Amino acid sequence: MIDYNKFLSPRVTSVKRSGIRKFFDIAEEMKDVLSLTVGEPDFITPRHIRDEAIESLKKGLTHYGSNNGIFELRVEIDKYLKRRFDLSYDPKDEILVTVGVSEAIDLAIRAILSPGDEAIVPLPAFVCYAPLISLTGAAPVIIHTKMKDNFKLNPEDLKAAITNKTKLLILPFPNNPTGAVMEKPELEEIAKIVKETDILVLADEVYAELSYGFKHTSIAGLPDMRERTILVNGFSKAYAMTGWRLGYACAPDQILSQMAKIHQYAIMCAPRTSQSAGIKAMRDGDPDIEYMKNDYNGRRKIIYEGLKEIGIDCFEPKGAFYVFPSIEKFGISSYEFCERLLYEEKVAIVPGDAFGEPGEGFTRICYAYSVSHINKALEKIDKFVNKIKK
Repeated sequence: MIDYNKFLSPRVTSVKRSGIRKFFDIAEEMKDVLSLTVGEPDFITPRHIRDEAIESLKKGLTHYGSNNGIFELRVEIDKYLKRRFDLSYDPKDEILVTVGVSEAIDLAIRAILSPGDEAIVPLPAFVCYAPLISLTGAAPVIIHTKMKDNFKLNPEDLKAAITNKTKLLILPFPNNPTGAVMEKPELEEIAKIVKETDILVLADEVYAELSYGFKHTSIAGLPDMRERTILVNGFSKAYAMTGWRLGYACAPDQILSQMAKIHQYAIMCAPRTSQSAGIKAMRDGDPDIEYMKNDYNGRRKIIYEGLKEIGIDCFEPKGAFYVFPSIEKFGISSYEFCERLLYEEKVAIVPGDAFGEPGEGFTRICYAYSVSHINKALEKIDKFVNKIKK
């Protein structure tokens, strides 16, 4: 027998598999499960965007494109950012089209971090940041965000976490899994610390369009922060284009050119058909964004109020399409709560610790599902909670 352990990279083998996928895979194998696990819009990509992709195939636009992305798409990304968030980037040198936001995050982390460096990650957050940091040989420094602070990044906690090894702050707001947001006055406090300590920011703003009751502010738009920010975003959440695997990064040329080198050797370019669809989405998709956001907002209110009526503690999410209720009062772990709910009531949600140790005592519920689906799940959660209270 070959001992593969002597060949495999310890950095890779030490990385845990995603806890989100674990529950999703179990639910897929069971019959009649109400799943609220995967953060994916239940909307189909709008018809006019799909038609544009079909037309590009009919025209035979199936060849490699520019490493950095079709220039026409980069121009539309700049126009979109100006129109929606008052940001501006040079399509030639400051915008890189990637295979989803996940690739953009990976490129940014690899371009910035070296062994011995530190990067700050507020948790709970999406599962990719800390593992990708570790794979570079750098160390993720975890800040625990708290429900009493509505899971926002506390400036004092940030100050305390920064050392002379710190290079990068991950800023994932609106937040998956908590639904937390950072509004302009709060971002201004963070920006002040970032400038004083001379570090960079990786702003993951893929949920920027899903902000409820206020307009999203990008930290890149604050004074003197554009030069310190790598902004990543994509098409998956705003336009219901998850399967198209299309994202982008915006940053000063000195940073973006290094990210582009990694992209060039690892990926080459994003799919041409997806980019054609992306051009149409950016150019004509504003009404689609508003329609879907309004629908999500209605679902958000239903699930938040429903959980409160059941007696589950929860803060009101202001962004993305997740709610992050506390289950501490029931005296069992997040994993046990979700496992029992799945097997006893056939409702699949995700344990909070899948998003980092600070998520223990919570669960993530995605409300990017139909109202009838949500209401059925709430009925079953209510039944389960009444059972474990006894």
